[in-house]
Amino acid sequence: MAAEDGSHLWLRLPAGAQAQVSAPRSSPTLDIAVSELQQAWKGAPVQLIVKKDKQLQPEGFRIQRKDGRIVLASPTETGLLYAAYHLLRLQETGRCTTGSPFSAPDFQLTENPAYSLRILNHWDNLNRTVERGYAGQSLWNWEELPDTLSGRYEAYARANASIGINGKVLNNVNASPKILSAGYLQKVKALADIFRPYGLRVYLSVNFASPMILDSLSTADPLDKEVIRWWKNKVKEIYRIIPDFGGFLVKANSEGQPGPCDFGRTHAEGANMLADALKPYKGIVMWRAFVYSPSDADRAKQAYLEFKPLDGQFRSNVIVQVKNGPIDFQPREPYSPLFGAMQHTPLMAEFQVTQEYLGHSNHIAYLAPMWKEFFELVPPASLKAIAGVANIGTDTNWCGHTFAQANWYAFGRLAWQPSLSSEDIAGEWLAQTFQPLGNETGSRLKKMMLDSREAVVNYMMPLGLHHIFAWGHHYGPEPWCIIPGARPDWLPSYYHRADKQGIGFDRSSKGSNAVAQYPEALAKQYGNIDTCPEEYLLWFHHVPWTYRMKNGRNLWDELCYRYDSGVRQVREFQKVWDAAEKYIDAERFREVQSHLRIQARDAVWWKDACLLYFQKFSGMPIPYDIERPVHSLKDLQEVHLPISNFECPTEELLNRNR
Repeated sequence: MAAEDGSHLWLRLPAGAQAQVSAPRSSPTLDIAVSELQQAWKGAPVQLIVKKDKQLQPEGFRIQRKDGRIVLASPTETGLLYAAYHLLRLQETGRCTTGSPFSAPDFQLTENPAYSLRILNHWDNLNRTVERGYAGQSLWNWEELPDTLSGRYEAYARANASIGINGKVLNNVNASPKILSAGYLQKVKALADIFRPYGLRVYLSVNFASPMILDSLSTADPLDKEVIRWWKNKVKEIYRIIPDFGGFLVKANSEGQPGPCDFGRTHAEGANMLADALKPYKGIVMWRAFVYSPSDADRAKQAYLEFKPLDGQFRSNVIVQVKNGPIDFQPREPYSPLFGAMQHTPLMAEFQVTQEYLGHSNHIAYLAPMWKEFFELVPPASLKAIAGVANIGTDTNWCGHTFAQANWYAFGRLAWQPSLSSEDIAGEWLAQTFQPLGNETGSRLKKMMLDSREAVVNYMMPLGLHHIFAWGHHYGPEPWCIIPGARPDWLPSYYHRADKQGIGFDRSSKGSNAVAQYPEALAKQYGNIDTCPEEYLLWFHHVPWTYRMKNGRNLWDELCYRYDSGVRQVREFQKVWDAAEKYIDAERFREVQSHLRIQARDAVWWKDACLLYFQKFSGMPIPYDIERPVHSLKDLQEVHLPISNFECPTEELLNRNR
C-alpha cells in the first residue's frame, strides 16, 4: 500500500477522470468547481447552472438528474462550488452506486446551510505561535507575506470549502493591535485574495485599545468622539484594501484584555461603537461572552450575570459569541444558560475544535457527539451562527493527529447542517480518509470514534468533574494544584471541592444557585441530587462519598469504575486500530498507533492521579477488581511537564521528573 502523510485530509480524490462538465461562464470560483469535477467525477456529464430559486438560500444548491446529465444549480457561484464538493462526497462515500437513490432517473437533492456564517477562529499569534494549538506553527507566515505565498494557503481554503466553512478569523482573540497596521493589512489582503474564490471571507480579532496603542490616543472609551472617528477611519481603510472583509471578533474585559468596562461603559456600548463603523460595509461584530472576573460569584454564573441584562441593547450587526458551556470547553459541560436567555440578541455558539482539554493532539477524541449533546438542548434554529476554534497548524497532516482531522471535518458538516448524526459524519470521514476499508473494519473504527470522547471523559473527569487539569498548559491531571497568589477560579480545588464529606461543586439552590439561570424545568431537574443526570452530578452538587448511585454503587466506587473503564476503552481502541493495519498505509498506521500508546499511558496517569488524590478525602479503598495504581501519588505530584513540549511520551516525562 502506498505511503501517505495525511496531507490530503479527506480529499483523497481520484485524478484524471476527464469528466464532461459545463458551466455558464468562466470565473475563479466556477473554474475551481469545473476543475474538481473534471478531475474526479466518474459519472454522467455535469452541468452547472446559476439561477435564483425560492427554495434555495444564496449558498444552497440542488443536485438532480435530468436528460442523462447531472445538473447542479444554485443562486451563487459559491453554492455551485459546494454542490460540486457534495457530489464528489456522494461518490467517494459510495452513495452513487447502482441501485442507490442517486441512480434513479428522477433523483433530486436539495441542500441549504443552517447558518449563513460558519466560521473557523484561529488563535494564531503574529509570531506564528498558536495559543491552544497542537499541530505546529501558525499557517500564516506573516514575515514572508504578502510577497511569498505558501501553496498550503490554497490547500487550506479548498479543504474548508469542501465542508462548507465560509469564514476565517485569522488571529488570536488575545489580539495584537499590529494586525490593524497598514503593513499587516496588506498581508491580510494577500490571504483574502487566495481565499475569495473558495467562498471564504476574512475576519480579524481586534484589541479594543488599538487606538491608544497604534496612534497614541489618550483613551479607548467607545463614546469618545476621537475614538469613534479612529475606528470609522480604520474600517474605511480595511474595506478599501479588502472589499469583502467580514468584520471583527472581540475579546474584551476578559483575562486581562482591554474593553469598554475599563472606561465605565458596557459590553453593548463597546460592541455598538464597532458595529456602527462596520455597518455601511455590511460588516459584523462577533463579541465574545467569555468573561469572568475575580469575585465571589460562581464562575459558571458570570457570563449570564454580565450579559443577560444587556439583552436587546446590541446593534443588529452584533452577534454575541457564547462558548457551548458556562466554564471553558471542558470534556463535558451542561450548555451555557445564556442560550435561550437572550431572546432579543443574535447569538452564535463557539465550539473548540482544538483539544485544549481533551489530550491535545495526542488523544483520539471525536467531538461530534459532544456538539450533538449541545444541540439536543439548544435548538439549532435559535442560533444565528456557528464558530469553532481551529486545530490546524503547519504539521504535515494539518492537525497533529490523523483522527483530529475528523473534528475539523465534523465541525464543518455540523455547521452546515446540525441535524446530521455523529455516526453519519464519522462514516463519511472514514470512507474518504482511509478508503477502501472492509465493512467490519470500517464499523469497528466508527465505533471507536463514537466512543472516544466518552472514554476521555471517563479517564479524566467523569460524573461532572471539571477543570482539574495541570496548571497553564492543561495537559494531564493536577487536582492538587496550588499556585501562590493565583485566583481561586484558576485552581482545580475551586471546582472539585473534595473534602472528607464528599466531592463536587454545589450549584443547587443551597449552593451558588447557578441552576436558577436555566429554564424552570431544567433548574428543577439539575437542582435535585436525585434527578440530576449523573453525567452532571458533580457539576451541580457536592455529593457524599457514600451516596447511592442508580446502579447501586456508592459514589466513590462508581468514580473508581468510571476511571477504570476509560483506561479499558483506550486499550480496546489500540486493539481495534492494530486489527485495521492491512487496510491502512504504513505511515499513517504507525502515527496513530504511536499516539494511541501515549493516550493509553495518559489514561493510566489520569486514573492513578485522581483516584489516589481523592482517596485521601474519601478514606475508602479502591475496589479490588480494578487494576491497581502503577504510580505513587508522591511521584505524580512531582511531575511538571514543560509547557513548550506536549508531544513527549508520558512515560518519559514521568521518569524524567521523578
